[in-house]
Amino acid sequence: MKALLQSYPPLSQVTPVESPEDVPFTALLEIPKFRAGESWEVAIWHSIDGEDWTEAEVPRIKSSEEPQALHTESKAVSRIYFATKLYFKNALRFTLKFRHGTDEPWRWIRDEQGLEDGHIVLLPAPSESDDLYNLITGLDAAWKVTSRMSQAPKTQLWSLETTVPPGENDLSSFTDIQIGTPWGSFLRWFALVRLWSPWLAPRHGKSHFSLDKDAIMLAFQSPEGRNMVLLAVSGLKDSVPVFRNTSGGAVSVNVRNDSTSDEKVVILVSEGNDFERSVAAVMYHARSLVMKARSTNQALEHELKSLSDAVRPEWLENWYDGLGFCTWNALGQRLTEQKILDAIDKLEQHNINITSLIIDDNWQSIDYQGPSQFQYGWVEFEAEPEAFPNGLKAAITKIRERSPNIQHIAVWHALLGYWGGISPNGKLAKKYKTIEVVREEAKRRNLPLGGKMTVIAKDDVSQFYEDFYKFLSDAGVDGVKTDAQFMVDMWLSASVRRELINAYLDAWNLTSLRYFSVKAISCMSQIPQALFNSQMLPNRPALLVRNSDDFFPQIPSSHPWHVWTNAYNSIFMEYLNVLPDWDMFQTVHDYSGFHAAARCVSGGPIYITDVPGEHNIDLIGQMTGVTPKGKTVIFRPSVLGKAIYPYIGYDDDLLLKVGSYHGASEIGTSMVAIFNISARPLTELITLSSFPGTVPSLNYVVRAHVTGKTSAPMKRDSPTSLITGSLDVRGYDIFTAFQAVSLTGRKHGDIWVANLGLVSKMTGGVAIVNSSISMKENGRGSVVVKLKALGVFGVYISALPNMALMEDFIVTLQDQAVPVETVRVSPADHRVLEVDIEKAWKDMKLEPGLLDEVEVKVSFAG
Repeated sequence: MKALLQSYPPLSQVTPVESPEDVPFTALLEIPKFRAGESWEVAIWHSIDGEDWTEAEVPRIKSSEEPQALHTESKAVSRIYFATKLYFKNALRFTLKFRHGTDEPWRWIRDEQGLEDGHIVLLPAPSESDDLYNLITGLDAAWKVTSRMSQAPKTQLWSLETTVPPGENDLSSFTDIQIGTPWGSFLRWFALVRLWSPWLAPRHGKSHFSLDKDAIMLAFQSPEGRNMVLLAVSGLKDSVPVFRNTSGGAVSVNVRNDSTSDEKVVILVSEGNDFERSVAAVMYHARSLVMKARSTNQALEHELKSLSDAVRPEWLENWYDGLGFCTWNALGQRLTEQKILDAIDKLEQHNINITSLIIDDNWQSIDYQGPSQFQYGWVEFEAEPEAFPNGLKAAITKIRERSPNIQHIAVWHALLGYWGGISPNGKLAKKYKTIEVVREEAKRRNLPLGGKMTVIAKDDVSQFYEDFYKFLSDAGVDGVKTDAQFMVDMWLSASVRRELINAYLDAWNLTSLRYFSVKAISCMSQIPQALFNSQMLPNRPALLVRNSDDFFPQIPSSHPWHVWTNAYNSIFMEYLNVLPDWDMFQTVHDYSGFHAAARCVSGGPIYITDVPGEHNIDLIGQMTGVTPKGKTVIFRPSVLGKAIYPYIGYDDDLLLKVGSYHGASEIGTSMVAIFNISARPLTELITLSSFPGTVPSLNYVVRAHVTGKTSAPMKRDSPTSLITGSLDVRGYDIFTAFQAVSLTGRKHGDIWVANLGLVSKMTGGVAIVNSSISMKENGRGSVVVKLKALGVFGVYISALPNMALMEDFIVTLQDQAVPVETVRVSPADHRVLEVDIEKAWKDMKLEPGLLDEVEVKVSFAG
């Protein structure tokens, strides 16, 4: 086994700081346990403010000053911590080396682990007078540059505008215009590219800018640590701009113009010290531009608003917050009524209560004409007669009778009907006006997507959706998953694109809301026209939108990349009026826990696609809970999960960190999920300041879900507020920061207390409805909490090791004392009291009250 070295601030990363006076630096050395007695040394090799490189010792620190280790080190490993302070004026570049004795040669971290230099940079004071021509080297004079009022604090905003010519002979024009190089040079860049037509994906790089795919958003980090974000705005009329790079590594724009006249193109540019605010600046202004462009269609906007106003909050909760089951990977592509019924029976037998069922592709009547499904056309609304012999309505009725817990049943369909549109000889083609269109060839996976297809013509698109959704509604279907929306962006004809892209998107947006309210999933729709059209505008309730390419159970390398992609795509998607859907997954799989943790912190829905009978009941129990009234719910954070270090690349050999938050400001819970997407075990130091929404003035304890270990109370800005996270390949964990309250008691003195929510759940802090922690006049500490579901409730009490459960504690559920056997000290952490309120509820035979929640009170001798 090799020795491993890591630090905070980390290597292979740029760390901006606001004050250079004394930046705390900590290094962690992992060594084989049998070598722990050797005289290990760590030195930092650094360049201060561009001066010559010099060496400085990093002293070993006392065990009382070490970071909090929430992951137990393996029996074969020992950890040694070193710490110092770093001083510089503007920037410091560093690497590390170590050795196991003064007579031994130094071993460099770059050689041992491939980790590149770390950068620490002093952020400059925000500027309000910079000319964009001074910030972008080589900015092309073709752009009209206008300073705009930014809606994000401490950021600057500009719009770049130019016009591009129309195409000829019913073909779109394509125009290239150079922008230039941010600041003339940069340290890191991040882009969201069009992986292929339906999907976005992240790309990263360092000092040279080069894209392999067209991008819609770019971000650059300057040598001073500032951020420049560029956004290519679509949805204004009939042009679609994307970013590319020149041969010299500058930023350029390629514009597709579907119009018959010159079109205005808008690129938004922001700059600021804070990355999130810089992204917000361009996204907020883009929303204003698109809303203004859309305001000309008053009738559509008015109906969307009236339908949205009628949506009740409980409808949102029922759709978003239940556990779903999708038939796609579970049942294969030859779907039948009997297969669905058998799958539901298996779920019931395993006591898995799903609230939503998605009947995926292949229930339809299709013509099977052509070499693959991408040429198959849709024949009629009714289900395939052999697979569903009594029709769709009869099948839906049987499903609801068989499983009363299923509240919602959605069916799959393509935006254009099926993958190949409408069958030219089918019933639908005879009823509605159709046209023949030509698709370009796909540029991914060699899919045979090109060629002709028949689709409903513009005059009948609205009526087509009206009739189809009425048919579904009459059959008992109350939701849809509308897939293959990217097909409208693959048409070659400029006039077809002009007339039909928004016609289809608008008709689907309106009709789905009219018939199914919020119960719609938009899939394969990360095309610019949809992102800036139906998904950006705040004129309807948040829409579920698939956030990445598919979950591929049989491709091992796809799983870490899948979670990585969703985390980075959410940086953009969080500013749309959507809930990102990180896709279904299987609970019996090498990466099942990995995927489950990602879904739990995503802020989006959770639905599984297990092969019938193959279920990980324990894992499902960690994702879901049962309310007092018997409803199965998930624990979805109120703030969407996203990558918290935007410039870290997939190949940087660092943990993926996904941040999320739930609840009101300051009193909510903050989460950082960590994932090892590398091919080797990784250990990192994670600072409390990286937890979203944490406040410098408050104290927190951090709990690791997988290990059950909890930190001592710590403050955000303390140099010792570091957590050691260590994961094997495919490893994951969710760290949750809970506010810790200091109480002064008569018996045990000063006590730290924190409400940990449902410790049996991955995101159990989300279960907290409200909470109070106080010291009563009688000298007893009090924790009172209302929870949205049953499970194992946890309370951190620093003095717990010195307390006696029978003598010092009183625990009640709905104001009745719980059975003694349901209260215990956590086996994972002796400072955590656990109450199995699910068992207590059953043993006490309690009945739910008017509200579907449970109240727990813990009183203890202070």
